[in-house]
Amino acid sequence: MLYLLVLIPIAGALASMLGVKPRQSALLASLAMLALSAFLIAGFAAPAPEKFRYLASFDVVAAIDLKMLVGLDGLGAMMVLLTSIVTVCAIQLSPQPKHSEGAYFGSLMLISAGCQGAFISLDLFFLYAFHELALIPTFLLIGIWGHGDRIQAAWKITIYLALGSFVLLLGLLGLYVSLPAGTRTFDLTKLYALQQGAGGALIPVGEQGWIFLTLLIGFGILISLFPFHTWAPTGYAAAPTPAAMLHAGVLKKFGLFGLLRIAYPLLPQGAQAYGNLLLWLLAGNILYVGLVTIAQRRLDQMLGYSSVMHMGYIFLGLASLNVIGQSGAALLLFAHGLSVAALLGVMGDLRERLGTTQMEDLGGLARVMPNLCLFFGLALFASIGLPGFANFAAEVLVFFGAFGATPVNVNGLLNFSPIQWAVIVALWGVVISAVYMLRAFRNIFFGPLRDAHRQQVDLAPAHRWPFALLAAGLLVVGFYPKALLELIKPGVQPVATTKVAQN
Repeated sequence: MLYLLVLIPIAGALASMLGVKPRQSALLASLAMLALSAFLIAGFAAPAPEKFRYLASFDVVAAIDLKMLVGLDGLGAMMVLLTSIVTVCAIQLSPQPKHSEGAYFGSLMLISAGCQGAFISLDLFFLYAFHELALIPTFLLIGIWGHGDRIQAAWKITIYLALGSFVLLLGLLGLYVSLPAGTRTFDLTKLYALQQGAGGALIPVGEQGWIFLTLLIGFGILISLFPFHTWAPTGYAAAPTPAAMLHAGVLKKFGLFGLLRIAYPLLPQGAQAYGNLLLWLLAGNILYVGLVTIAQRRLDQMLGYSSVMHMGYIFLGLASLNVIGQSGAALLLFAHGLSVAALLGVMGDLRERLGTTQMEDLGGLARVMPNLCLFFGLALFASIGLPGFANFAAEVLVFFGAFGATPVNVNGLLNFSPIQWAVIVALWGVVISAVYMLRAFRNIFFGPLRDAHRQQVDLAPAHRWPFALLAAGLLVVGFYPKALLELIKPGVQPVATTKVAQN
């Protein structure tokens, strides 16, 4: 069944490219993918002794143990569901392209297929290859159907992400060749078993540091880790709305997923060695990029920088090296994916109808677009971590997990550990995000309504249900986060288990 998660969007892409009602074909394929994702997650309701379910494989190059191996644990299942939800909403909210409709919707479905393939792959090679598959249509969508200086944005995102992919490939190859003789494999299930048998030191301790650093830089560029972040705001501002939703909401999460899936479980000593470096970098994401976000006056640029800023919270959860913090980081992957997709969806609707994202040119739109105002408000409140939304539950876990990663010194602030100081910086980030988000809400939807916008109409019913679906996901998980936390706990368990074994 897992192969269908890749084959269904590919079929939708082919139908769209062949001109078989492109939008309808893409939407039908995405709805089928969503139904299959829900069915697969329902299978996790019954406990099972094995970590991965729905395992299937076929050999590609038997001599080096290269095979198309797929399987799902709770973490992968959550990401599969996120991909399906955002894909459905992105297709439904997509404006009509001015030309080449089939190629446009086909490219969107190929991004979704690449994401699904990466999240279900349990082979290092195919996990990497599916991500590269998703990047190619992303570049095309920005360069051909983008906005503003789309050519420059397409080249910038291509150069940055190509560099990140190259560094990541070097890290994966380094991990493979550093495995002891006779144990070299791309199979993650075998690597986990070998790691457990080796007491957390399958790869020699002396080699874990440089491999982890290489993976951190490679994945970090793909995630927009400071200071490799400038491609993201430019790319999202120029990208077509559904492409921005899919990349910011799903594809960018691949790097964080890869760190949870590969780097932290297999290179625990390397993760500890470079823990303080990561704290400095994530502080740059939260504090520096947060202040840059406040300075933005265009909604698309502001949302792009905001997305970069919030990656810092997820890195903070990863740096905690415990179940609480990393469960919060994993939950924030889902929460941020839904909230940023909703925010970008609203931005795209405003850009298509009003022709501008300059906040000083807007105002008073709540009078003529009350439903759009409502959905923007819900996504905004989720993004700044208001209680009742999934982002709040995730960030609370991140903060408690990170602050409790080292014993609390009661003798004063000066005796706090580096990660505890990082938590304090992150808490100021919450204030910063509230400032720029609430200011944008006020400037766009409240105040005097411009005469040029008085004839605007509210969201059409066909565009309301995608926003409602995203908001419902944020609220359901916000009020009952245990539903996902129980699902993803086994996916972060190897990291914590390894660290406990070392200590």
